[in-house]
Amino acid sequence: MVAALSSLAFGQGSTAADADAVAAITKLENDAVKADLAGDSAFYQNNLAEDWTGGSSRGTWDTRQSLLADMKDTKNNKTNSESISELKVRVHGDVAIATYKNTYDSMIKGQHYARTIISTDTFLRQNGAWKQVAGHSSQAAK
Repeated sequence: MVAALSSLAFGQGSTAADADAVAAITKLENDAVKADLAGDSAFYQNNLAEDWTGGSSRGTWDTRQSLLADMKDTKNNKTNSESISELKVRVHGDVAIATYKNTYDSMIKGQHYARTIISTDTFLRQNGAWKQVAGHSSQAAK
């Protein structure tokens, strides 16, 4: 019941701060695609929280450290193509949640994957900057 009341309180009216947050998270999500295509690990170094974890559509957990290590192993990890769609960002104070579809063709840990996934990313505003603290993806239904 408390969670339902909190949702109602946050759901009333959008503020300029919320609009700014939606724009910032939207930019981060689109910049992540660019970083993947460029093999830019610095993007993730700068935008993932130290204790970030992500559940992959392959059924594995990643940490910030494991993701950064994989990105440096370009022989076994490379994104050939990627795009996101249906991006929706919801802001609840200093927390933002992004949901979207991601279609990609990549080599991940030496194995080829070409699929569409649905993803949820959770962001926390820390010292005025948005940091992704968690992510989770599942393979989309065909």
